[in-house]
Formats: sequence, structure tokens, C-alpha cells
Amino acid sequence: MTRILRLPETMYRTGYSRSTIYAKIACNEFPRPRKLGQRAVGWLESEITDWIASRGTTNNSEVQQ
Repeated sequence: MTRILRLPETMYRTGYSRSTIYAKIACNEFPRPRKLGQRAVGWLESEITDWIASRGTTNNSEVQQ
């Protein structure tokens, strides 16, 4: 089952503020939210988990160099 994360949970998991998340979305550096309703959005948990995992890999390789 696919779980949808709302903004507070997405902020908690990434450690980013709302403005940083939306700035990264604008630069295509963060998964785009899905529209849930007229005034509600959410992120697929799997996309956030994959994004976090890819960031960990990138940061580790940068530190080792």
C-alpha cells in the first residue's frame, strides 16, 4: 500500500523547512508533491525514502573524496 506523507511528516523526515522543500522542488532537486484536493498536497512515501537514500549515497561519496 502506498502511503502519502503530508508536509509536516515530509519536513520531519528530510530535516528541511517548508521553504527549502519548495525551493528544491522549483530547482528539480526534490520530488514533486501530488495534489490530494483543492488545497492539499502530499508526497509518496516511497519517493521521499528513495530521495533520502540517494542523498545519503551522494553525501558519503563526497566525504570520501
